[in-house]
Amino acid sequence: MDHDSEKGGDVDVSQGSWLPAQWQHPTALLLATGHHLRPIREADVELDYPAVMGSRESLWATYGEPWGWPPATMTVEQDREDLAYHEDEIAHHRSFNYAVFDEHESELLGCVYIDPPERVGADAEISWWVVDELRGGSVEACLDETVPRWIERDWPLAHPRYVGRDLTWAEWLELPSL
Repeated sequence: MDHDSEKGGDVDVSQGSWLPAQWQHPTALLLATGHHLRPIREADVELDYPAVMGSRESLWATYGEPWGWPPATMTVEQDREDLAYHEDEIAHHRSFNYAVFDEHESELLGCVYIDPPERVGADAEISWWVVDELRGGSVEACLDETVPRWIERDWPLAHPRYVGRDLTWAEWLELPSL
């Protein structure tokens, strides 16, 4: 599995620093299924919007209570604004949203989120989803196996939490906020 990244040093969240200043985020991750991850961009809206809205009910079941996303009335323009915000977050290392693409980037098939902690007990909160057609299939299984190894290998995190895997979203919501 090829990847572009440099691994940074230890992170001390208590000092307000989420990631080391000189650390560079990975720009791609190839998956064994032939798919890949890369940071999402505003320009991806024409692929993101149908993926999100086509799987909206299952995404709302997961992310609705904690994030209020995706709203039933989300427009393409609102999605574009969200993606522009995510692109800026990535550029400034505030948070990371990696899109799952097919080989030619003709379809966006899901996302992986790597966020600073909002709840006690972790130095990052990580989750992912795939479009409804891929749920329970090889792409989702590959993400389940690959993302934790990728985080351990390429990210400067000591205690990542995999929300929806290590604990449910309901359990996560019960944890004390930072």
